[in-house]
Amino acid sequence: MKKTLIFALLLSVLLVPLAFARGGGEAGAAKGKLVIGFSQIDNQNPWRLAETESVKSEAAKRGYELKYSDAQAVQENQIKALRSFIAQKVDGILLAPKTESGWEPVLREAKAAKIPVVLLDRNIKVDDPSLFVTFIGSDFFFEGQEAAKQMIKDLGEGPLMIAELQGQPGADPTIQRANGFRDIITKYPKISIILSQTGEFNRIKGKEVMEAFMKAKGKEIDVVYAHNDDMAVGAIQAIKEYGLDPGKDIYLVSVDAVRDAFEAMVAGDLNCTVECTPLLGPKGFDAIEATLRGEKLAKWIKSEDQVFPMSVAKDVIGSRKY
Repeated sequence: MKKTLIFALLLSVLLVPLAFARGGGEAGAAKGKLVIGFSQIDNQNPWRLAETESVKSEAAKRGYELKYSDAQAVQENQIKALRSFIAQKVDGILLAPKTESGWEPVLREAKAAKIPVVLLDRNIKVDDPSLFVTFIGSDFFFEGQEAAKQMIKDLGEGPLMIAELQGQPGADPTIQRANGFRDIITKYPKISIILSQTGEFNRIKGKEVMEAFMKAKGKEIDVVYAHNDDMAVGAIQAIKEYGLDPGKDIYLVSVDAVRDAFEAMVAGDLNCTVECTPLLGPKGFDAIEATLRGEKLAKWIKSEDQVFPMSVAKDVIGSRKY
C-alpha cells in the first residue's frame, strides 16, 4: 500500500508540469481545460475570416473552450463582449481592437479580475501598459514604407499623383500605414497624394470611394495606395468601369497579401501587395499560456512579413494559406 501511494504521488508530480507544457495555466489546470474569450472586430473580408479561423482551429487543436464574439465593426459591442467574458471568469482574453482608444475602463476590470488580455493584429494606446499582456501583430509603419518603396522601384521618382484609400479611422494600421508611406514619399518632391479618404477596409466602400476619385480626377491619378487588399479589389472594379486598365493605366499597391490579391496580380490588375499575416491564433494562445505560467513577455511580438510584387504572384499563389 505504501509503495502504491508513493508511486501515485510521484506520478502526479510528473504530470503537473506536463499539463502546463500542453497549455494549462492555473485556471486551466483546475478546470481541466482553458476557457478563452475572443473578441473579433468583424468578419467582412477574407483577412478577418482567416484570422478568426486561425483562432478557432488552434483553440480546437489545443482542446480549449473558446467563447467567440463578432462585434460587427462596433467597438461598443467589443466592450460588452469583454465584460461578458470577465463575468464568465474566463482564463484569458484575445482582443482584436477596432480602434486605438477607448479600452482603458474595461481593461482595468479585466486586470482586477486577474484575466490576461492579449491584443491581436492591432495595438492600442493606454496610460497603463500593464492593462494588456502583449500585442501580437505586424509593423504597420514598415508595411507603408515597403508599399512606397516598391512603387518607387517600379515607377521611378515621379512625377506621380497618388489616390489613397485609408482604413478605418482611428485604427492603428490605418494611422501607421499612412505614416509609413508618407515617410518615404516625402523624400521625393515629384510624388504627392492628391486624394485620400477612408474606405473602412471594406471592398464595397473602397469601390464607392474609388468611383468618386475617378469622377473627380480620374485622368490625373497615376497610383492607388490601398491600406488593404479588399479596398484594392474594389478600386480595381471602379477603375475598369471608368474605362481604364488597372495595373497598367493606374498602378495599384495594397497591404495584406490575401488570396484575392494574388489572383488580382495573376490577372495583371494589382501591381504589389505587402504581407500582413492574419494567422495569429497559435501565438495568441502561446502568450496566454506563458502569462498563466508566470512568464514575462515583450510588449510587442512582431510578425515577419514580406513584399510580393506582381512578378512572383504565379509562383507563390499556390502556397498561400489565406
